[in-house]
Amino acid sequence: MKRISYLLLVVCLFYACGDKLDIYPRSAVAPESITEKDLPALELGMYNRVQNNPPTESWILNDLVGGTLQGSTSTPFDLINNTLSPLSGIVSGSWNGYYTALYQVNNVLKITNSLEASANRNRVKGEAHYFRALLYYYLVTRWGGVPLLKENTLNALPRNSTAEVWALIEDDLQQSIALLGSSSSYYYVSQDAARALMARVKLTQNKMADAAQLSESLITGGKYSLDGFEKIFRKIQNTEVIFAFVNNTEESNNAISNLFYTYAHTNKGGYFYRPPQTVMDLFVAEDKRRAISVDVVAGNNVINKYPSGQGGRDPVIVSRLGEIYLISAEAQGRNLGLARLNELRAFRGLTPVFPATDAAFIDAIIAERRRELLAENFMYVDLVRTGRAKTVLGILDHQLVLPIPNTELRVNPNLIPNPGY
Repeated sequence: MKRISYLLLVVCLFYACGDKLDIYPRSAVAPESITEKDLPALELGMYNRVQNNPPTESWILNDLVGGTLQGSTSTPFDLINNTLSPLSGIVSGSWNGYYTALYQVNNVLKITNSLEASANRNRVKGEAHYFRALLYYYLVTRWGGVPLLKENTLNALPRNSTAEVWALIEDDLQQSIALLGSSSSYYYVSQDAARALMARVKLTQNKMADAAQLSESLITGGKYSLDGFEKIFRKIQNTEVIFAFVNNTEESNNAISNLFYTYAHTNKGGYFYRPPQTVMDLFVAEDKRRAISVDVVAGNNVINKYPSGQGGRDPVIVSRLGEIYLISAEAQGRNLGLARLNELRAFRGLTPVFPATDAAFIDAIIAERRRELLAENFMYVDLVRTGRAKTVLGILDHQLVLPIPNTELRVNPNLIPNPGY
């Protein structure tokens, strides 16, 4: 999705907003003064806000606390403990970023609800429902029940239940599916993107029949097929990506690529995080994902999925068919899902596996998700939802959710902290 240089002006003009739940715009264009001709600028501003307001680490937070990354000079366990703190800047930045983005998404929904139905209006409204669902998916899977903002308000809200958050997510995605069709590029939200996110949402809630049906419809629909990692992660047109942020340099401060390379790499980087040797060892020589997923630069392990390094930007992939295969496999269970798991493995160059028990099958799924989706923001949630987080990560009961940031607890007395923090 190509975006233009006046985008930040558009964002500020229409919907500037503060960093915390109790800070809202003091001046903005009145919604009733906006017409359908303003929708393109409104749409671009929303994409930019959702892409950029959650800070860079929020797009890999589930890897930071999921054991697939470590600090450049620390262990994975050190990184997990340092991040799972109410004082963590990564945690507070993510919380604030999601709610800042949510504020703009709600503004878009309010405006599109005031406009007469049209193809353009329906598209932008459908995108807004998708983005609200995506933002709340990240919130509920990390913090549990959180304040629900169906409409923007000046009130300091208490936390809703996790069930209420999930219900809003599913309702938003149903509306998105109803409003959207196909898109001109996978850098725009489509009906398929909403279906892919719904499949993930259903899987996370253990609604396996729904997750299987949604994922199979995407696999067998004829539009998508598994493709090479060299295309997916080198910004080459491919048949696997369902939705991604294009994340162009001129529009984005989301520099994931700077986090992983060492300065010895041709494209250089800050080398803030690296894969531990246990992750490097996941990739056998025959695995076609190996060279694109990880590398060794001047003796140091690096993540290789984000190749632009210090000076560039790479797409942020939200949904792709590799994940959908793994959703289908897990949701169908060992008897039916094993074929999908082995189909993915065969395409990636690996031999089939034949787990003898249901528990071993889920172990095989998690191992494949660790390889397939490395540094794509999944592992912590995967381990929590399958009941493996305490054993694999060595965390305590209260660390199965993230802490509410101390800054939020101070400004909103109606928030209740997660127990144990």
